[in-house]
Amino acid sequence: MNQLGALSQFSRFTENLSPERIRGEFQNLQSKLSTVRPPQEFFNVKNFSKPQNFAELQSRASYNVKYYQSNYAIIVGALSIYSLLTNLTLLFVISLVIFGVAGISRLHGEDWVTPVGTFKVTQLYTALTCVAVPLGILASPFTTILWLVGASAVTVVGHAAFMEKPIQVVFEEETV
Repeated sequence: MNQLGALSQFSRFTENLSPERIRGEFQNLQSKLSTVRPPQEFFNVKNFSKPQNFAELQSRASYNVKYYQSNYAIIVGALSIYSLLTNLTLLFVISLVIFGVAGISRLHGEDWVTPVGTFKVTQLYTALTCVAVPLGILASPFTTILWLVGASAVTVVGHAAFMEKPIQVVFEEETV
């Protein structure tokens, strides 16, 4: 019976690796990366100014969030990596859980036989939980998440609010 389960799992894995699906995912990634604006445009300090009122701030932020969406995603991703690299305990706990679950799932529901004894899958998951939860609490994930949300919001909203819209867009809005 376990061979049938392994065969169906392998079948699902090979479906995900079909050439059509890989080609589609690659094209999706290419289309997302093609919308990344060049750094010369994104960091052009000549286009930064203080908005005159709240309506202009909202208008700029709305336009720039759509226009620089891919750049902002890269910044949030970089901040996420930075937050994990500065909180090595959290990185260790996340790695421990991922590799622990992957290792236990490779048993396909069978007991793990060692020279010390035999362990059931439920015992392994319980042991992983008993180790990961206290370490996870010590790693302060909520503080890291709050820092990431705050840093991302300040960076993205700050850039979007202070970056002027292109002059063509301003003229188009005024003529309508």
